[in-house]
Amino acid sequence: MASLLKRLEGEVAIITGGASGIGAATAKLFLQHGAKVIIADVQDALGHSLCKTFSTNTPIHYLHCDVTSDSDIKNVVEVAITKYGKLDIMYNNAGISGDSNRSIVTSDEEELKRVFEVNVYGAFLGSKHAARFMVPAKRGVILFTSSVASILGGETTHAYAVSKHAVVGLMKNLCVELGQHGIRVNCVCPGGVPTPMLNKALKMNEKETQEVLCKVAVLKGTVLEAEDIAKAALYLCSDEAKFVSGVNFVLDGGYSTTNMSFTSVLNGLMDNHINNNHA
Repeated sequence: MASLLKRLEGEVAIITGGASGIGAATAKLFLQHGAKVIIADVQDALGHSLCKTFSTNTPIHYLHCDVTSDSDIKNVVEVAITKYGKLDIMYNNAGISGDSNRSIVTSDEEELKRVFEVNVYGAFLGSKHAARFMVPAKRGVILFTSSVASILGGETTHAYAVSKHAVVGLMKNLCVELGQHGIRVNCVCPGGVPTPMLNKALKMNEKETQEVLCKVAVLKGTVLEAEDIAKAALYLCSDEAKFVSGVNFVLDGGYSTTNMSFTSVLNGLMDNHINNNHA
């Protein structure tokens, strides 16, 4: 078993969407714990810039990869195999939120397809090509980034919510199939975190997004950061989680345990009641 100081010593990991946000935070943490990391993304400038923050002998590499392209995903996996002789971790993290339109009446079919291609089809392809090498090896970890939108309704657009439900469904199905070959499959399920994707979806800067998230949070006095999700990913990919599979691992500070609409209305009524009594 790997030392807790180097929980992924010698492991080879591919992280899609690894050039920014949760993916970049995870890449950095995996490196600290002894992994060899390949970042697969379409954000070439960010990907190369991230790699340059490490010394030249650090085992991190960037490859341009459109996760909706079967040939791109296949190439990234085969590069990992050619370079290192194995693939231990496939983290299907790449995702998009799509536009901000929440109305089913005015929703755009092409936008639904675009979100599904990245969030679901991309995750499917990553899993497929990773499994080609993990099944014969009789070991490996496949991880996905889902979202609290996969367990709650009304939190986001229909396209994004349905795509994240689909990712959890894919995870559960793969858990059963690939578990027979010693491969663990899980999701990390974050609440709102001020990543570039969420900032863009809310049309806010990072500070404004953080203020909104703090206001609606159940757990006060702390905030969810990309590094927290990276730590959950580290756990799920390490030997410490050797019997954890089929789990949608929630990190939302208790947000999904309550009906926030009711809480919001109730707080408003109580504030009005207090103000009226003091008037």
